[in-house]
Amino acid sequence: MPPGLERSSSVASQRIADSLRRRILAGELEPGTRIRQEDVAESLRSSRLPVREALRILSAEGLVTLRPNSGAWVSVMDLAECQATYKLRERVEPLVLSESIPHLTSDDLGQIEELQREIENGPDVDRLLALDRDLHLITYSRCPIDQLLTMVQRFWNTTQHYRRAYARLVDPSGREVIIFEHRLIIEALKRRDAVDAERFLVGHIRRTRLALAQHPELFVRR
Repeated sequence: MPPGLERSSSVASQRIADSLRRRILAGELEPGTRIRQEDVAESLRSSRLPVREALRILSAEGLVTLRPNSGAWVSVMDLAECQATYKLRERVEPLVLSESIPHLTSDDLGQIEELQREIENGPDVDRLLALDRDLHLITYSRCPIDQLLTMVQRFWNTTQHYRRAYARLVDPSGREVIIFEHRLIIEALKRRDAVDAERFLVGHIRRTRLALAQHPELFVRR
């Protein structure tokens, strides 16, 4: 492929991947939904080649499962898989956080505080999920180990749907617990206290894992 066409195809693939990623993370495309290349190509006015590449990008991110002779599907988890992912998160994300803390800037901390203030203003579930995701990923963003950041991004992608389903069940007291845990983590970040930050984060992730285990109905495909 000539260089100009290759660059054009790469840009198109990324554009398509961005569009599909937004729809999956927003819950518009639910787990188990088949993604037909021809439908995507038609809706986004593209050829199938960049669509195929976009689906490979999303597969690497854990959002799409590619099945031989079957096509692409929005990735699905059962309860056991979700619990295993959360157990990995309990171990990996505190490490990522501790590696990130020394490099967080005052601007990073300011963004984190602003996100937390918006969370405390009681947004709807979809906005809460977006704010929560942004807050945590900023706290990890200065980790210098790219492999760990890639792992964390995949963990958050694959559990997004189930976090959304669970968040719809959380009552006001549950939201207060989330806010309190965030505040503990943020105060530890401001002190550059990696030990406390890790400890609070482990508890934050573990609480969600145990809560999800009490709702196996969230993992039943409808």
